[in-house]
Amino acid sequence: MMTGALLLAIVAVAMALVFDFINGFHDAANSIATVVSTRVLSPGLAVIWAAFFNFAAAFVFPLTVATTIGKGLVTANAATEFVIVAGLVGAIVWNLITWYFGLPTSSSHALIGGFAGAAVAHMGWRAIIPGGWVKTLISMFASPIVGLFLGLGLMTAVTWLFHRAIPWKVDKYFRKLQLVSAALYSLGHGGNDAQKTMGIIAILIFSYRRTIGENPTDIHVGWWMILACHGAIALGTLSGGWRIVKTMGSKITKLRPVGGFCAETAAAITLFANSHLGIPVSTTHTITGAITGVGAMQRLSAVRWGIATRIVWAWVMTIPASAAVASLTYLVISLFL
Repeated sequence: MMTGALLLAIVAVAMALVFDFINGFHDAANSIATVVSTRVLSPGLAVIWAAFFNFAAAFVFPLTVATTIGKGLVTANAATEFVIVAGLVGAIVWNLITWYFGLPTSSSHALIGGFAGAAVAHMGWRAIIPGGWVKTLISMFASPIVGLFLGLGLMTAVTWLFHRAIPWKVDKYFRKLQLVSAALYSLGHGGNDAQKTMGIIAILIFSYRRTIGENPTDIHVGWWMILACHGAIALGTLSGGWRIVKTMGSKITKLRPVGGFCAETAAAITLFANSHLGIPVSTTHTITGAITGVGAMQRLSAVRWGIATRIVWAWVMTIPASAAVASLTYLVISLFL
């Protein structure tokens, strides 16, 4: 007969994978917006391309981001099954709200905001590990800036190198290259984002094993977690998030294949670097910054700054909003404990 603790653990793992699916669904726009808006691929082919590389990332990146999520943000004592369930509710609710309004906010920050909010509701501020939050919050502000300057720099270099070339030939060349840059970006997206859910599941299993009387010595990420999380995010990407594709692909600035290549390459470089350092960076922030940098290279007026400002406000609200929903959810759950 299934025990209550086992049932709760199964429900929590299922919720984590649902979040991962919604993450892929919500962030599909990040992976495909540029390649769709430049008409290099149709939307259907673009999501298949992105989903394949989301899953392939399982075999490319070390588990540094999963380690940060599992061990570096919230103390193990605070990460009970109920805290994780409440944190996932906070992240999922905020993701669905921002998807509905077409805002490309960060699923990563929704997850860590929800996790932290529920943990603080359970144990108070001593549940938070300050060191892990320092690099995460720095990346929150640094990643779009790095993406912007890399996008601007790459676009400047490419413009200088091809300034004498015939425009239609340049477009033809970069339409092919954009397949590579889109693949690299999707690889980086899967490598960073899927690991965040892995870290949550790993600490959940650690908590469950303690609940049933075992004495685990470490938080471990198993292969079943790796494959399940990459599979869920890839399926989510296949499902697409067309409201956000429209915002990312056309509302910020108008892109040509050369601009799409520069934006995706700049974002991919940023994601690869952060994954190597174990920083749960926002893929959304990164690609938006890169697209803005590419647009600004043409002229500042090429960027629709009103849309960009609305996106920034949504970013700022993500962690506190998801934390608030998670805290409220945990307080409701605690009434029945």
